[in-house]
Amino acid sequence: TKPKFNWDNLITAKSKELDRLEGVYHKILKNAGVKEITGTGRLKDAHTVEVNGKLHTTQTILISTGGWPHLPNVPGIEHAITSNEALDLENLPNRIAIVGGGYIAVEFAGIFNALGSQVIEIIRAPQILRGFDDDIRNALAQEMENKGITILKNCQVASIEKTSNGLLISPSQGDPVEVDQILYATGRKPKTEQIGLEDVGIETNNKGAIVVDKFSRTSINNIYAIGDVTDRMNLTPVALAEGEAFARTLFDKIPTPINYTNVPSAVFSQPPIGSVGLTEEEAKSQAFPSKDIDVYISSFKPMKSTLSGRDEKMIMKIITDARTDLVLGCHLVGQDAPEIIQGVAIALKCGATKAQFDETIGIHPTSAEELVTMRVKRECN
Repeated sequence: TKPKFNWDNLITAKSKELDRLEGVYHKILKNAGVKEITGTGRLKDAHTVEVNGKLHTTQTILISTGGWPHLPNVPGIEHAITSNEALDLENLPNRIAIVGGGYIAVEFAGIFNALGSQVIEIIRAPQILRGFDDDIRNALAQEMENKGITILKNCQVASIEKTSNGLLISPSQGDPVEVDQILYATGRKPKTEQIGLEDVGIETNNKGAIVVDKFSRTSINNIYAIGDVTDRMNLTPVALAEGEAFARTLFDKIPTPINYTNVPSAVFSQPPIGSVGLTEEEAKSQAFPSKDIDVYISSFKPMKSTLSGRDEKMIMKIITDARTDLVLGCHLVGQDAPEIIQGVAIALKCGATKAQFDETIGIHPTSAEELVTMRVKRECN
């Protein structure tokens, strides 16, 4: 039987799961003895928060308001949606343009493409996923294009116009493009407006993020901030770790800074990416000249792809310090990459060397065994 897809069923299931999770979180807070106050909060002074006209005083304040999608000043931008609304649309768009080259844009491009939409991704840079390893970026872009996604590079949206058939996008180069929806994923900004930071004197940077020290303390001694509102490393598990470190520092009296070295991350693109440590470009620029790093890279078709006839490759890459043999970074693109990279991240946290990777026996037949069988170095320029 040919698989069937129903957009309404997906959105209903998504909303149901979000409601379930929210209920779990509220229950955890209640069981921990936390008193929840619902409403919009605003700082009045270093020890007072106003919520819906009522003042609440406290010894310590923790700010964790997160980030919010940012929309640029483009004519017709009012017709665009963001990731906030993307999975609440009434219907699956037949044609969608996604503006941005970051992980949110790339992930939604894969989602809509897999569900049958015609997808155009518009990026102002020469390639998607700035900050990721170049070989991985290039490999993913090629796989996305192989799946039918059009990536317009070095391009920006000049204007958006509503028509009787949808939305007409005028790019900075090339012909106008007509779509049913346009999704902007051009970045998120710390959600720091209208919460009273300036009234209390809390320092923010030029991006509006709250400036904190290594213990998440703001410029006001008894006020702390964690998560995306600080714009340090915008990942959910990092925010959770910052919260745990804050509690340990403040209440257990054990000063606990977060170590942001070798934090693994994943892009749930199609195929997905797993990454930990330095990219080749970062290694070359951070006291590791080309002659001081070794690069191992492998491109292959996983067995599940060869058996099923699926035309999708997997790329694995390891960067090491040629002087000490220490593994500096590991980057993957392909099925199960996020699952694989979690274990690799533990190895890097433990200071693993390439020799130790090589001494590890592989599990056959898996894609991951390639990580312990790569022996040939690629010449670095």
